[in-house]
Amino acid sequence: MNKPSNHLTFRECTLSDLDVLIQISKDTFIAAFEAENEPKDFREYIASAFSREQLQKELLNIDSQFYFVFENMDLVGYFKVNNGQAQTDVKDNNSLELERIYVVDGHQGKGIGAWMLQQIINLAKHKGMAYVWLGVWEHNPGAIRFYQKHGFTKFGTHPYYIGNDKQTDWLLRLML
Repeated sequence: MNKPSNHLTFRECTLSDLDVLIQISKDTFIAAFEAENEPKDFREYIASAFSREQLQKELLNIDSQFYFVFENMDLVGYFKVNNGQAQTDVKDNNSLELERIYVVDGHQGKGIGAWMLQQIINLAKHKGMAYVWLGVWEHNPGAIRFYQKHGFTKFGTHPYYIGNDKQTDWLLRLML
């Protein structure tokens, strides 16, 4: 893995970013998971999870934050974190959920994901959280290795639905 070659920055998304957020959310999720999922279930999931209404609702939730990541001026990824009751599973006020972290195709393998993960850890520490947790698909060994390399350990599982397809996510945690 190479280190990012240029200057990386991130900023919190606002409602004015909604159209770009919809597009990057769809593009990165499709690139990551379309080939491994049943087409009808996958299309239904994309239409629901990344709809204008759904992402607007998530943007307006004060316990959720989306961040765009830029390499110089290019949008190269995004991440989403949840606090308190916005968390999808654990709902511990002393934890921060990393719900989404994606690097745009063509920018992967440059250390951007590791840089983003460090920013998320820094955010959690700044908020006084005890740990960061996330769910990762059990059939995504590359992502599991990435998180384990950065100190995350498995502490459970939970169901994750792509349309009607019930999948299993590993729950991973990093104590701060």
